[in-house]
Amino acid sequence: MELEFAAGLIRSWRPEDADSLVREADNRNIWLTVRDRFPYPYTRAHAEAWIARAISDVPETHFAIDLGARAVGGIGLELQEDVSRYSAELGYWLGETHWGRGIMTAAVSRFTEYAFRAFDLCRIYALVFETNPASRRVLDRAGYALEGRLRRAVYKDGRILDQFLYAVSHEARPLHSPSCGGMDIAPS
Repeated sequence: MELEFAAGLIRSWRPEDADSLVREADNRNIWLTVRDRFPYPYTRAHAEAWIARAISDVPETHFAIDLGARAVGGIGLELQEDVSRYSAELGYWLGETHWGRGIMTAAVSRFTEYAFRAFDLCRIYALVFETNPASRRVLDRAGYALEGRLRRAVYKDGRILDQFLYAVSHEARPLHSPSCGGMDIAPS
């Protein structure tokens, strides 16, 4: 997949991205903003394993953010299951040297448009640690709405933190249409 956005390209991960991925991801400041499954320190073995997983996932849901023919971050979806099967959780990160330039806001906006077209989704949401106000600004600017504050919801770096829930829904899709998952439910 390749998807152009204002600052660069959102594309499939490639094996040759491993060195760039290590260079950008091996950063404690990034680790502080993401789940613990994103390791720190971030090694070449981590990069190779992540790329192999991303490439093999069907459907492909995790992508590189490419600036100047180099992977400098990632963006993707965790498709939900069961009763939440028409929802997906958005995740993203960007190398610290690229922070504060509007890159992630542009990437999230463009990727959200793509995700609603590419997957049968009614809702995309993101969870942000209270210690990450920059990510909250990204979501605000990309059209996501703050839906709530989850008090004392996560444990990160030895601290219990609140988490903010942001979401956007595909309002153009009626809730009982086949394109939004309600085809087996009759409207009341």
